[in-house]
Amino acid sequence: MEQLPDVLVRGTAWGGKIRVFAACTTQLVNELQRRHQTLPTATAAFGRTATAAAIMGAMLKGEEQLTVKVKGDGPIGQIVVDANAHGEVRGYVDNPDVLLPNNEHGKIDVAGGVGRNGYLHIIKDLGLKDPYLGSVPIISGELGEDFTYYFAVSEQTPSAVGLGVLVEPDGRVTHAGGFILQLLPGLTDEEITRLEQAIGSIPHVTKLMEQGETPEGILRRLVGDDLHIHDSLGLKFQCKCSRDRVEQTLISLGVSELEQIIQEDGKAEVVCHYCNEAYTFDGEQLQELIDQAKPNLVQ
Repeated sequence: MEQLPDVLVRGTAWGGKIRVFAACTTQLVNELQRRHQTLPTATAAFGRTATAAAIMGAMLKGEEQLTVKVKGDGPIGQIVVDANAHGEVRGYVDNPDVLLPNNEHGKIDVAGGVGRNGYLHIIKDLGLKDPYLGSVPIISGELGEDFTYYFAVSEQTPSAVGLGVLVEPDGRVTHAGGFILQLLPGLTDEEITRLEQAIGSIPHVTKLMEQGETPEGILRRLVGDDLHIHDSLGLKFQCKCSRDRVEQTLISLGVSELEQIIQEDGKAEVVCHYCNEAYTFDGEQLQELIDQAKPNLVQ
């Protein structure tokens, strides 16, 4: 089956009483897997976090951005994902080499990899003096429930979060995506019950994607035809690192530190946490940095 493009759709349903978001993130998660060489358990946890971050990024405006940190007590360690309002996502995991046996349901043991104790942190840069910080305890480690709990407790917005990543034994991601529904004031008890039943009976996100459902189709499965899609947003992996930025980082080390690197190692290699891109500077290039910027370097 032809792979869906990475796209997020957003809108409202039921007369504006529900905000709806759904995304396909298959290519994004494959790119994260490729760059960090994650094994399947880490890939699934990383991919679910990246999908949630991408959707939450779409809730922002302009140049606002956010960072999601999942810090559990499982072998994966910390998962960090940055996202913004333009659909750009990047991230890393502390330990990509996590492959656990399937859980009792025959599924990838995401909770075992993440851990069932720890915290989910959301840091939002909204262009204000101080960033917004929200933190909640991890309640399951499966991540969908944890993001649902975050919205309810930290943002006081009752929400339903569904996240899925289907990983083949060879490590390839065949499907990844998710949805977030946010309940706004005005829903009746009957409508809430109807929505809960729809969420409880819908097949898993990746199962729907296997069947060819688009993000809009997934939302229609959840809320019916009273759905109004406002717009869509392309999603992609995008890192902020560059050789120029790395040069500035090296310059900030100071003359003596750079000279010591030349003397001891003859070169420097800087690897970006987020994209695993390696920037190498030989001794001559390091000397050029010293010579060109010497007046600005700390002695």
